[in-house]
Amino acid sequence: MKSEAWIFAICTAFLVLVAPAYWFVTAAGDEGGDWTGTSALVMTTLLVAMVTLYLGFHARKMEARPEDRKDAEIADGAGELGFFPPYSWWPLWCASTLAVCMVGIAAGAWWLFIIGMALGAIALCGLVFEYYRGEHAH
Repeated sequence: MKSEAWIFAICTAFLVLVAPAYWFVTAAGDEGGDWTGTSALVMTTLLVAMVTLYLGFHARKMEARPEDRKDAEIADGAGELGFFPPYSWWPLWCASTLAVCMVGIAAGAWWLFIIGMALGAIALCGLVFEYYRGEHAH
């Protein structure tokens, strides 16, 4: 995880330089700068710094992975990588119900929003519990 921590550290350093530069460049006029963009850049800097600290702390506690060692061979990274779920129709139904909810809000049809929420609850339960029953049950 050290490599990931370094990537995020470089991004943090870049954003630390860019945020004040952006504020300075946009403050050239009489308005006093673009506070929206500056605020967004500052918040992005803080979020990337938070990820950097998280990865850095966990990299110290973990043993080095093959990607982090200079003497590692390609074969060191072989083996099972994790669980990858098979095909699923539930994300389609979750996205469809979200689209129904958004159309209901945009059109001002609250009854359509309520129907979308009810169907969304069913679709979300299906997505969460799909590996507890049927063909892919654990």
